[in-house]
Parts: sequence; structure tokens; C-alpha cells
Amino acid sequence: MLKGKNALVTGSTSGIGLGIAKALARQGANIVLNGFGDVEGPSAEVAALGVQVAYHGADVSKPAEIEDMMKFAASRFGRVDILVNNAGIQHVARIENFPLERWDAIIAINLSSAFHATRLALPAMKATDNGKGWGRIINVASVHGLVASAEKSAYVTAKHGLVGLTKVTALENATTGITCNAICPGWVLTPLVQKQVDAKAAALGLSNVEATKLLLGEKEPSQQFTTPEELGELAVFFCSPAGNNVRGVAWNMDGGWTAQ
Repeated sequence: MLKGKNALVTGSTSGIGLGIAKALARQGANIVLNGFGDVEGPSAEVAALGVQVAYHGADVSKPAEIEDMMKFAASRFGRVDILVNNAGIQHVARIENFPLERWDAIIAINLSSAFHATRLALPAMKATDNGKGWGRIINVASVHGLVASAEKSAYVTAKHGLVGLTKVTALENATTGITCNAICPGWVLTPLVQKQVDAKAAALGLSNVEATKLLLGEKEPSQQFTTPEELGELAVFFCSPAGNNVRGVAWNMDGGWTAQ
């Protein structure tokens, strides 16, 4: 379905980003990966799906590096047809104790990076399809873009902002073939969430299994994690013809979290 399209997924060397990148690759999209940690493994996993793969190690907290990444993607594949703004970090603390440098980093990576990548991707998207435009911008927000939790002030602020950016981007391009939507997962067992499970286990003297049950039980009625694969299939839907008029939504996959 996406053969001939090119996707850039930030924060895609593991977790949700890699799951989305692989789902898009299964539909034929070439992929630009971005992120830290192991690169060869994820690149090989995506390449095994029969598409072209490139990697750029931009630190998305830095606008100049995002600009270099977008230029790299254009030089490698011609343009970015599908932009997935997924990169994110977390820090947990009460507002009065929240380290200023962590606030700045979370806002930069979880929110500002999506603005910078979007503004740089839009001109080429608008120039496609004989000037009618075609593009898909998918912002990986969070259930915390819809509701709040204590001790996550920067993360909740950034994700609420990302949902707002999604709506504005969708409205500004509503008469074109460019759509923008947000995915709002609940608990997904990524390395980021595993750290929270480990911290809860250590703080309360629980086993990892017990801490996992406690974490899910606090918020998620389904008592199960959403998987990166499920999130990837939602991204594919947004990119499909069925998603042509889905614009500006914040689509929660949260096991009933926000239904309460």
C-alpha cells in the first residue's frame, strides 16, 4: 500500500518507534530511522522487510540537527512522505522538585522536536501529487495528552501540547492531501516504561511481576499493555486511503484508561 513512499520515524531504534517503522515497512515504505543505542539490529530488522533503510542520529532536542536529518532524508529518498514524531523521554518528580534541565529537555524532545520536523516536512508534502499535496504526519502523544498524572508535569504538558499541535497542523492543511493525527497510547512495555516498573518494584519491595500488575491496575482497566505492533497498525491505517479524511484526532489506545 505504501510502496514508493518514504517515512521518517524519530526515536525508532526501539520500542514504539521501531514497531511503527516496521509496520510501515511491511506496507512497502522506505524508512529513515533515528535514535540512540543499537542501530545495526533495528536497521537489519527493517531491511529484512524488503525496503530501503537509512539512519540519522540526530539529537532531536537540537533544531539544527533536526534540520540536518530532514535534509539527509530528502537527499537519500527524495522527500519525507510520512513523518512520525515519536521521540520522547520521561522524568518523574513533584513540580517543586522538578529539575529545570529535565523540564527543558522533555519539552524540547517530546514537543518542540515535532514542531521543527513538521515545519521542515510540510513544503515537500505540499508539492506532491501535482501540487494537491500528499503527506501523513503522525504524532505519538500519550494518554497523558488527554489526562494527567501526578509527578509528570513536563511529560503531561508536552503531550497535551503535542495534541494541540496535531489539531493546528490538521486544520492548516485540511483542504490538502496532508493529514495530521495523534496516537495516544496507555501503558506500552517499552524500555521507558520498564524503568518505571523497576523503580516501583524497588521502592515497594515487590517482584517485577507484582509491580507490573500494580502499575496496570492503577490506570488501565484492560490490565494489559498495548503493543508496539498494535500502534504500528494504527499508523498504517492513518496512512491508508481509509484515513484520507481522518484529521486532527487524538486516537487513544489505552485499554479503557480515559473511559473511566
